[in-house]
Amino acid sequence: MRHGKLSIFSDIWDFLRVRKKWWLAPILIVLILFGFLLIFAQTSALAPLIYTLF
Repeated sequence: MRHGKLSIFSDIWDFLRVRKKWWLAPILIVLILFGFLLIFAQTSALAPLIYTLF
């Protein structure tokens, strides 16, 4: 087990690599991109435009 700020990402990578759960990778990528979109929508002048898309 590693300690540090990015240890969760390395733990997830190790889980995917060891357990061969590659079908989880697209789900995780979409969740991460959605999270970045939400963060961007809160701090951007484009927030009203992004909110109308949903």
